[in-house]
Amino acid sequence: MIHEKAPTQGTKLPPHYTECFGCGDEQPGGLRMSTEVAESYIIKSTFDVTREHQGAPGLAHGGLLACAFDEALGAAVGQLLRKPAVTGKLETDFRKPVPVGSTLYIHARIDGVSGRKVYASANGHLDAEDGPDRRPGAGAVRHRGVRALHRTRRRRRTG
Repeated sequence: MIHEKAPTQGTKLPPHYTECFGCGDEQPGGLRMSTEVAESYIIKSTFDVTREHQGAPGLAHGGLLACAFDEALGAAVGQLLRKPAVTGKLETDFRKPVPVGSTLYIHARIDGVSGRKVYASANGHLDAEDGPDRRPGAGAVRHRGVRALHRTRRRRRTG
């Protein structure tokens, strides 16, 4: 399922677009996430939560957290399958608030492909990539997504 030209373990992934809200380094107020490929084709992303990302006082906005997970899942699909895709469905379970000043570590993976649908999931952990919340299902946030592979059709004009 992983594309033969997928980046290998240890590869740091550059922004796919410098003005991307999730990973772009030229997007003011963006998430500016950093991403790399880990062993077993896990995509590891980090998101430093700042005051600009808060919803309730002192806490990250839930929509921005979902955006961070979508960005990590998109990197997994785009980099590991080497195909463009768009988000078809997102499901997020918030287990703990994410405070401003913390770092969210996101590990995303491809779970399967069925036709045009790609199933991917991710877990998030606060302030420690391999801390005590490392056991399955115990992270701050768990996210699952379905991304439909994008197809572009060209239509010929006649007349």
